Amino acid sequence: MESPRFPADSEKVKKFSPLAASVFLAIVLAAPVSADRILYAEQYYRLYHQHFYQYPDDSLENIFYLQRALHSDFANPLYAIARVKDKNEYRRYMDLFRMHVNLKIIEQYLHIAAKFDKFEVYFFNKEGPWKNAILDSLNTAEWAYRTALTFWDEAQRWSREAFTRRGVHLPEIQMWEDENLRIEIRDLDYRRIIEGHLARLARTRAYLASP
Repeated sequence: MESPRFPADSEKVKKFSPLAASVFLAIVLAAPVSADRILYAEQYYRLYHQHFYQYPDDSLENIFYLQRALHSDFANPLYAIARVKDKNEYRRYMDLFRMHVNLKIIEQYLHIAAKFDKFEVYFFNKEGPWKNAILDSLNTAEWAYRTALTFWDEAQRWSREAFTRRGVHLPEIQMWEDENLRIEIRDLDYRRIIEGHLARLARTRAYLASP
């Protein structure tokens, strides 16, 4: 019989509890700007990076940079990620930027959740020493899912703002414009996705608790 795959063992769960993650984020978000003069939203966004193998620490690092991007001033329009020629284009650019960054934060929390979720449960998981480790892991997954959900309202807010200027096209950030359209036509709905994960997670807990 194939050995069951566990999203995280008990030691990893202990090292990466929701409380520990919250403390980590509180510390890094309060940290002073370093001597390399990272001051602007676009600078922090460029520090965000994807890993071939995405570990929770990598996701937390990205969340730090992305949240800094949300709370920092924009650079001079000359240094925007997209070429903007007037105030109307710049307004759309800023709205799309905030929408996109919130979406990326959601993705990072979903990466964390996926590491701790238990997508398949077997009858033998209900007994023995693994049961509590799995339940601990599910608690961390739920924390990540629910935290991701808190950024969805903001993503929708900025998507609505950006969509009021949908006649403005910024070729350099076509992907962000595509995200904007997908949100507005409800092709992309993280609330539906995340609530589906939470419902499945609740069923998993109920199965583990059943006789």
